[in-house]
Formats: sequence, C-alpha cells, structure tokens
Amino acid sequence: MVSTNLAKLPSLTGLRFFAALLVFFFHSSLSNSPIPPNDPINPFADSGIAHAYEQTFLNTGYIGVSFFFVLSGFVLTWSSRPGQSVRAFWRRRMTKIFPNHLVVFTVALILFAGATISSVGQWLPNMLLVHTFFPQPEINLSVSPPSWSLGSELLFYLSFPLLIVPIRKIRDGALWAWSAVVVAGTVAVQLVSMYLIPATPKSAITPISDMQFWFGYLFPPGRLFEFALGMLLARIVLAGRWPSRIGIGVSLGLCAIGYAAGFVLPFEYTFVAATIIPIGALIASVAAADVAGRRTWLRSRPMVWLGEVSFGFYLVQGVSIFYLRSLLNGSAYGVPGAVLLIVGFFGASLLGGWLLYRFVEMPAMRRLSRSRKNSRSTLPDVPAPVSAAAEPAEQTSLRAL
Repeated sequence: MVSTNLAKLPSLTGLRFFAALLVFFFHSSLSNSPIPPNDPINPFADSGIAHAYEQTFLNTGYIGVSFFFVLSGFVLTWSSRPGQSVRAFWRRRMTKIFPNHLVVFTVALILFAGATISSVGQWLPNMLLVHTFFPQPEINLSVSPPSWSLGSELLFYLSFPLLIVPIRKIRDGALWAWSAVVVAGTVAVQLVSMYLIPATPKSAITPISDMQFWFGYLFPPGRLFEFALGMLLARIVLAGRWPSRIGIGVSLGLCAIGYAAGFVLPFEYTFVAATIIPIGALIASVAAADVAGRRTWLRSRPMVWLGEVSFGFYLVQGVSIFYLRSLLNGSAYGVPGAVLLIVGFFGASLLGGWLLYRFVEMPAMRRLSRSRKNSRSTLPDVPAPVSAAAEPAEQTSLRAL
C-alpha cells in the first residue's frame, strides 16, 4: 500500500527531460529532414562520422515518444481521485496542450508555409490535432512535425474517463496479466502494419512505406496500448506490487537491451515493441523509488526544472532544428563546427521550451484550466491511497504531461 505522504513523483518529472533529449538527438542526426526538400539535418561533413552519429541515435526518438505515452497513462491514473469532474479533467488537459501547440503551430505555419502547405486541408487538421488520423504524409507531418504526438495525447485524454472504468475494476492479482495483454497489443499493431498494410510506395524518410509508417507509428488508436500500459503500471505501483528487485539500475539495463534489439529486429518493431517493457519498467521503478522515499538525483531542483520545460523543448524542435537547419541549405561542417551547431540547436530548443513554459503554458494553466462552475459528471475512482494526496499528485501530473 502506498503512503499518502509520498504521492509526489518528482523523479518522474526529472526523467522526462532525458526522454525529450533522446528525441532531440534523433532529430539532429536525421539524414533527411521531414520538411521539403528533405535536406540532411545531420551537420557532419565526414560521411563516417555522420553515419555513426545517425546510427547511434537512429531509434532514440521512438523511445522518447513511447516513454511519454506510457508516462501519460501512469500519471493520469496516479492523480485520478474521487469526485474529479470529467469536464474539468478535459478542460485542464486541453489547456495543457493547446496553448503551446497553437503558438508553435503559428510560428511554424509562417516559416514553413511555402514549403509544406498548399491548402487548408493540410494545416487545419494539424491545428485541431486530428492530422495523424489522415494517412497522407503531407497532412500527418504538416506544419510542425513534432506535433504529431499531440494527436495521440489528445485521444488519450478524451479516452481516459472511459478507460479508467474497466481498469479500476481489475483485481490486483490480474494486473500483470493485463499488462502482458497490452504489451502484446503493441506487437499486434506492427504485425498488421507489416503484413496487411501496403508496402509501397516507400517513404522518403523511412525504409518502409508511408502507409506502414502512418499505421504503425502515427495513427493514434495504435498508441493506446502504451497509454493503457501506463495506467496498469500505476495500479501496480499503487497496490505495492512492483517488485523491489527491478530497480532503476535494472530498468536502465533493460532499456539498453531493448535499444540494441532494435538494430536486429524488423524496423517496425523499433517504434514500440522492442522497448515497451523496458520503458514501462523504468517508469514504474522510478515512481516506486519516489514512493519509498529514496533520494534520486532526478528529483533535484535543476532536473525538475528541466522536466518542467521538456514539453516545450520537445515541441519547438520543428522550428529550432528543422527551420534553422534549412537556413544553412544543408551545408555540412567539420567536427568542431558540427558540434557547435548541435549545441546551438540544443540551446535554441531549451530557450524556446522555457519561453513556452514561462509565458504560455503556466499562464494558460492558471487562467484557463479551472472553471468557476462545477460539473456534475465525475471520473470514476482508482484505488485509494492516491486520493488523500490528490492535489500534490495532480501537480505532478501537470509537469509530467
């Protein structure tokens, strides 16, 4: 049973930054930009170094995004409490993602319009975050490519009040079995993608077809399995059933193994299936460490700050990397120049992330996330001990999504 005095999860907030950092290195190592004319992002002139840099971070973006999806399910379940209004929940979640998204969307629309936008049918779905329901790459990766993941997050938020009903009814002893079922679901998605989705024409930025990439990676319903796993893991930790022998060190080792497996498994499995178990283990073990009161460097003030700005840091990369790189017309540089350019990308992304957090996200949450009117519709309960610490846990969830 979890102590109500330990409901905050600051280490998970700090861990978020490293997930966003993995996405950053993935984006900065790309040999083909998702923005036409698809010039290289990778800045190294030496082909061997450029190849090594790209290969090192070839799949880290997929890991970072999957981490965020599992984490979303975990913290929403962790912070759910009796009497929580469905309408208020949706209001807070929409306020969390849309202000940041609309600011970056507007900037990207201005900067990329000439290269990527030809009709309202391309930019409007992106603005509404329904663009990843369309299989056409000129729609699902339009305007600001990193915003594709927000389409999945939007589906998660809308689905949570429905999903929590059956998940809260699962008896503690069956939680592991259901976790195995949703992990199998991530594999099933890729099997469908590999064998039932057309394999041609090939994508300009991946070794599979545009349709396979869309269905196996971008299509929001296929990512619900990761979200559901996070919900189940939260229940497992709340029930005190996370095994102590699977700590942070073991989980990191599993992540390394899962990442290595991505280089030998079919490409589609690198999206989720190869690393879903290690990611889930890492999130649960870090949360269990916080619950047990163990001090971790992830909960230090600098790491928590980095975690807080990581949403903006992730979101602005479509501008801070892709657009800034386009200004250089794909020019390549020696090692010192290339490293300095990557450091510049990082600095611009971190600055943009902080600006979004400080001047968009937090003011919006203060002013728009709460209604003066109470809704009669409420979210169903999840197992208590979290209810007694609802407000601290809710604050944690705001940082973690």
